[in-house]
Amino acid sequence: MRHMIDPAASLGDLVTMHPQLAREFEALGLDYCCGGTSTLWDACSERGLDPTATAAELSDAVTELGEADWATMRLEDLVDHIEQTHHRYLDEEMPRLSTLMAKIVSVHGERHPELAETAACYEAIRADLEPHLLKEERVLFPMIRELAAAKHPPSFHCGSLRNPISMMLSEHDAVGELLARLRRLTSDFTPPADGCASYAACFAGLADLEADTHLHIHKENNVLFPLVVRREAELATVR
Repeated sequence: MRHMIDPAASLGDLVTMHPQLAREFEALGLDYCCGGTSTLWDACSERGLDPTATAAELSDAVTELGEADWATMRLEDLVDHIEQTHHRYLDEEMPRLSTLMAKIVSVHGERHPELAETAACYEAIRADLEPHLLKEERVLFPMIRELAAAKHPPSFHCGSLRNPISMMLSEHDAVGELLARLRRLTSDFTPPADGCASYAACFAGLADLEADTHLHIHKENNVLFPLVVRREAELATVR
């Protein structure tokens, strides 16, 4: 059965309901993570796409119905999932990509001087993400687990968890801008005709990192953080 995509729905809600749309949005250049609150209609209009035609094409792309497992997880399970899935991926993948990037710069840098800027942009992304992951793992996520288990409002050194969440959102925006710049610098992660196998592997890895980080940010911005805010509000009513 064909599922009709509503152009008035937000990009974030659409990916939560139909996770396979993440890849479609990536291809269309629609920001469903940091820009997840925008409606499909508004996002298409901003990109110069026909909202009605795009919604119809996306409806054809949806072959499976039902929310992703992570969309209905409890708070404590969702933070575990994010750590085990996205944090672990980044911990393993970022050093590998740094090595690949250094290799292709050394081999191809003279013929492709633009690689120096590409490498600098990637290292800026890594420099932003690594401390960000540590702050989540050591500070924010433990507090979220405590909040999930609490029967009364817990007392945190930061006050409301809205405060560290606000910082995380700002850092997500910064990484999102760097990823967009990396895509531009690599011509949508397209290696040149004279690129070697390592060149192709590096750019494919960068594309995968972008896709995974977009989904990672979506899960936090549009699913996890709203759940935290609602849980705090619920506990605030407990006497």
